[in-house]
Amino acid sequence: MPDQTALPAPATGSAPATGSVPVAGAAAPVPPAPDARDGGTAPRRRGGRRHRWPVVVPFFAFLAVCFGLPAGTMVYGAFTVLDPESGASRFSTENVSGSLSGAYATGLTGSVELSLVTALLATVIGTLIAQAVVTSPRPALRGIVVSASGVLANFSGAPLAFAFIATLGTTGTVTQLFHLDRTGFSLYSFTGLVLAYLYFMVPLMVVTVLPALDGLRSQWQEAAASCGATRGQYWRHVGIPVLTPSLLGGAVLMFGTAFASHATAAVMVGSSQPLITIQIANALNGNVLVGQENLALAMSLNMVVIALLVMAVQIPLQRRSARWLG
Repeated sequence: MPDQTALPAPATGSAPATGSVPVAGAAAPVPPAPDARDGGTAPRRRGGRRHRWPVVVPFFAFLAVCFGLPAGTMVYGAFTVLDPESGASRFSTENVSGSLSGAYATGLTGSVELSLVTALLATVIGTLIAQAVVTSPRPALRGIVVSASGVLANFSGAPLAFAFIATLGTTGTVTQLFHLDRTGFSLYSFTGLVLAYLYFMVPLMVVTVLPALDGLRSQWQEAAASCGATRGQYWRHVGIPVLTPSLLGGAVLMFGTAFASHATAAVMVGSSQPLITIQIANALNGNVLVGQENLALAMSLNMVVIALLVMAVQIPLQRRSARWLG
């Protein structure tokens, strides 16, 4: 009689021997999970990268049409002179040199001077208001100031000019009420332009500098106080040096805003104040001389160069400020 001794059952969870027949009902081996760093789709990711670049084509097309084409036309016109006899165009620097001499140089200087004065005043006044809001124990005050600043920063142009004329003009309400005309004050002057520009630049500076003031950590002031430093010493050695990049960046932004403003000055003072933006508009419209469009393009090129210099200064300041206060 053959041996009926039962063979021992294999241990649970043991791997089957090589070449063995899989038992019915046994679980199939689970393949290894894909690496999380690859996202499980490494081959598809490489293929996806090749097909993602067409997505940004509309964006670059928009830049080329809305910015590249006007910029190229401006540069071409600034360095092109039309021959009055033959009507042919030729390359020349006459327009650029003319835009930097005579009355046009005076207009460029006047715009730079107006921008510097308003940028300095807006930076100082806006920073003081923002600091008062940050240190205020009333949260409602911050909400009111921020909301009002956001609205007033966008109230400029012709509506602002008409509002100032109705208020501080020759027959304005405040002028007649306080007899400002007897003091020699005139809204249609450099001082009047400064007041009008500060109306929307100070709120803009408040909105700009508030995040930087919020970034000043209270632990810094506590650490300075624990070392025996006064409040003035804290601001002189810690607060102001940390805020300097943000303040300078805000001042540069204010300068660019004032330098590019046109409608407010055009409605308020017209051509009585030498400003480059008004001179460009007059040259394009032929209000002074006919056929000076290319000279206007040369003046516009001067403004673009100054704006690029402003951006070249502002971007590093923003990065440094973000590194300190981030």
